[in-house]
Amino acid sequence: MKILVLGSKGQLGRCLKDQLVNRAHSVVYTSREELDVADFEVTNNKILDIAPDVVINATAYTAVDRAEEERQAADLINHLAVANIASICNRLDCWLIHVSTDYVFDGNSEVPYKEDNLTNPQGVYGDSKLKGEVAIEASGCKYLIIRTAWVYSEYGNNFLKTMLRLGADRDELSIVGDQVGCPTYAQDLAKSVVEILSQLKAGEKSSGVYHYCGDYSCSWYDFAKAIFDEAKLLSFSTPSIIQSIETSAYPTLAARPKYSVLSCSKIKHDFGINASNWELGLREALNKMRFLL
Repeated sequence: MKILVLGSKGQLGRCLKDQLVNRAHSVVYTSREELDVADFEVTNNKILDIAPDVVINATAYTAVDRAEEERQAADLINHLAVANIASICNRLDCWLIHVSTDYVFDGNSEVPYKEDNLTNPQGVYGDSKLKGEVAIEASGCKYLIIRTAWVYSEYGNNFLKTMLRLGADRDELSIVGDQVGCPTYAQDLAKSVVEILSQLKAGEKSSGVYHYCGDYSCSWYDFAKAIFDEAKLLSFSTPSIIQSIETSAYPTLAARPKYSVLSCSKIKHDFGINASNWELGLREALNKMRFLL
């Protein structure tokens, strides 16, 4: 299969590059510098020229707070550009694998969100991502939308990297303890996408929305504790005190979902893919970071 990966220098894009090495696919990787999805004509010409069997869209506007002040920028990348990509995929009759987010939900549930639960984004970022999903579904292309959450890895900017940076500079940290979700190791997400590719190649699959995240839930405070417990074993600098605080003590421009646990039962049933073992992934990421820092 010929695969086009959009956003190859981002966190997921780099993990996809790791996981697609030595696979029986012809893969074209494009970063924002090589293909700016905000330029619809360039995107159209480039994708038509490559003529892939599958487009993996790993690019997005992910600055959740900044999106509240840059609504047009978020909408351009997460909605309008996605609609353009989906339209091109429809013309080529190729698959689109698109990564979305838990922020399409309001976070008021008390049980894991399933794919068909009511969406109700609470901020600009979530709203723009949901509009991107709707545009894909309306385009007529063959698609798989994968919603994920709390993504971390040895690459890019993420909660793991932030905790290690702050932990090296400060002896005491206060972390939000009343927001609950499932950390997701980006390498596991990339492996899942690669497994999906093999099944798309092998036979008929229907378009649909899927959830993929960590295997069990925790708070940001719990996640931070797990990070520092593991980091300490690997001789990273860690703070002496980690305090749990409420969301109200850490105000942000954009509202965060209080509960963003996603059910992974559908992707397990349809593709045989297990949820991310985020504790094992944390250990793997930290081991790799010892050599990247």
